[in-house]
Amino acid sequence: MGKKDRQQQRSVEGNNRGGGKKQEELLKTLGDFTSKENWDKFFTIRGSADSFEWYAEWPHLQTLLTRLLLCQSSAPAGSIGEPSPAVEAAEVSILVPGCGNSSLSEHLYDAGFKNITNVDFSKVVISDMLRKNVRERPEMKWRVMDMTSMQFANESFNAIVDKGGLDALMEPQLGPRLGNLYLAEVKRLLKFGGKYICLTLAESHVLDLLFPKFRLGWKMSLYAIAPDPSSRNSKLRTFMVVAEKDNNTVVSEISLYMDECSVEAHNNQVCELYDALEREKRVRSEYLSGSDILYSLEELNLGAKGNLKELEPGRRAKLILGEPGVSHYIYNGILLDAQQDSGPFSYHFGVFLVPKTRVHEWLFSSEEGQWLIVASSKAARLVMILLDSSNSNAAMEDIQMDLSPLVRQLAPGNCVDGVQIPFMAASDGIKHREVVHQVTSALTGPIVVDDVIYEKIDNDLNHRFSSKDLIFRRLIFQRTESLVQSEALLLTEGSKGTSSEAEIKKLQAAPKSRKKGRQGKFDSLTIGSHASSGELEADHNYLASSYHNGIISGLLLISLHLKGSTTAGGMVKTVVIGLGAGLLPMFMKKCLPSLQIEVVELDPVVRDVARDYFGFREDERLKVHVADGIEFVREKADSGAEGNCTCKIDTLIVDVDSSDSSSGLTCPAADFVDESFLLTVKNSLSEQGLFIINLVSRSSAVKGAVYSRLKKVFSNLFSLQLEEDVNEVIFALKTDSPIEEEQLSEACEALARSLELEKQEWGQKIIDASKFIKPLR
Repeated sequence: MGKKDRQQQRSVEGNNRGGGKKQEELLKTLGDFTSKENWDKFFTIRGSADSFEWYAEWPHLQTLLTRLLLCQSSAPAGSIGEPSPAVEAAEVSILVPGCGNSSLSEHLYDAGFKNITNVDFSKVVISDMLRKNVRERPEMKWRVMDMTSMQFANESFNAIVDKGGLDALMEPQLGPRLGNLYLAEVKRLLKFGGKYICLTLAESHVLDLLFPKFRLGWKMSLYAIAPDPSSRNSKLRTFMVVAEKDNNTVVSEISLYMDECSVEAHNNQVCELYDALEREKRVRSEYLSGSDILYSLEELNLGAKGNLKELEPGRRAKLILGEPGVSHYIYNGILLDAQQDSGPFSYHFGVFLVPKTRVHEWLFSSEEGQWLIVASSKAARLVMILLDSSNSNAAMEDIQMDLSPLVRQLAPGNCVDGVQIPFMAASDGIKHREVVHQVTSALTGPIVVDDVIYEKIDNDLNHRFSSKDLIFRRLIFQRTESLVQSEALLLTEGSKGTSSEAEIKKLQAAPKSRKKGRQGKFDSLTIGSHASSGELEADHNYLASSYHNGIISGLLLISLHLKGSTTAGGMVKTVVIGLGAGLLPMFMKKCLPSLQIEVVELDPVVRDVARDYFGFREDERLKVHVADGIEFVREKADSGAEGNCTCKIDTLIVDVDSSDSSSGLTCPAADFVDESFLLTVKNSLSEQGLFIINLVSRSSAVKGAVYSRLKKVFSNLFSLQLEEDVNEVIFALKTDSPIEEEQLSEACEALARSLELEKQEWGQKIIDASKFIKPLR
């Protein structure tokens, strides 16, 4: 059962006196837990007379909560060691965000905690609760505010007590943006020594945000709250995470106060908790061991690598900049203070941008090379930003504008405020570029096809072509920050592996884009005659995209069962959702003759572009359906359930981008990793069927939520993490039979034999990638 289902079930149980019709009306209001309008309706229907409690009731919280509020330490009074100093209840200033009409604040007030401020963005509930308490509890304060943007001064409270508020903000479909904003407010508002007390169901996507936010400068503990045996939903366990504001720059371990016997009955829920704890424990161990890890901007400012206001010769720190709700993009970077005896310097501080195409060159990926860049930049401190597919195709002006407020926080103390930060950049790796075609689709938005010559190409291509100036054709959907969707190598029709010299000269003659404004406004570009002459064609024997090679490599998982498990007359029935340029299905058709392929593409404009500019062709083994991918799979599952085995799918590949970047997912769209769709996928597969999905997200919280949903449906999961990109290819087998390591090796050899390539050596990338497929833990 998903989080929303469980919370809706609680709302019904909390309203048993209201009758069936009232319960039905209440459920309708809970479609989106982040909607003010929905909560206004909820509280209007329910009223204030009957309190609505999220998670644990007061009798199960009273002892622990009051001890925590009265003690200076997050360890409960009476634990081993010196007793914790206590304060008077009336001295403790408490904020209760997302208070709703819970009676928690009333109980705290009656226990002596008079200085309580309650916040909710529902004017309906704040008005009701004020009227209800104004006489009996006159000192209690009630404010209409959005908990992600509260109008209080810094360090205003000794404690923030959150009963389900963070959980409500962290809807997986919406991503972590609201959670990030809220926790930033929590950290801002707490006084030194103050505590954030968070009551939560401890789902992995919540903990994967919560734990990292309170690593450095905080002491954290976790408690299991005793279940209410009278509750109809006692199978749901409530946990309390406590983070105490501290000035320690050393990361400490999370203190656990849980009775293992008491949580055994909550296996599924607690399993997620322990998985998240184990992941966080590994990260914190790396911090303590001094490993070369990624620090957040906040952690660096708290002193994780020393005082950033002072230059420290030879200091080097890997970092991650930006987060949803704060910046448009997220960046990987490296902070480097020039080595001893360097200088003289032209800049106290500078930023150096490295394009995605060059990130893995020795000069930018090795420490030795990075120090050479620092020396040549003449900067006393340099922040090197390594661009990737999530940001590399945005205009440089946009990236600089996005980065400037982030990197300014990393400037040494001798930098003058208001002075412009110098941005430097390595070449983007494109020698020449020409727009071939532009079209706007009602479904996809602006679509661009361009031809490029790269300054450098892969070594394997260098060895196989006499010409170094190979032409690549790219498909770009501008809705995803101009993300390159597909890329094909262009060859002269009928050639044995080279773009003609004449065509290269034509492309070189075209002026190169200067990327003014947002990419998509292609200034001063000409359309070369080769674009429509038919003299060049996409090579369907070669996959330029590393994640496409990764998808093909995963077919080894089904190659174990190909004999006797196929459903289409000896053929492997394969469905690909998302056509793009059609390069993946064309490669599969040409190089894997045992596949019968159906492609589902929602946008007919994309299909036409694939046909006209990338040589995509249908035949008896490759068909395209212009349809909704989710509905297509659902129909297959329904037909299979009715006994029509020919409708079962042997291999299902989801390779679609998301039109809504706010979800935290670049690929796929959130609907394709919803638990209900994953169950449909499993039902649509043959007994030994394989599900493959291209996953792109920079948010560990979002990825953790996807992993959790996949694990609920599939027991055999594998992953291929592509080092040179943010893509991760996930493979899920329908069968529950475990796959042993020796079977993977055997399957890899079988895949190598099954590839029919004109140039067998081109399949080596696929075979190499297959060796890195590992079980998803």
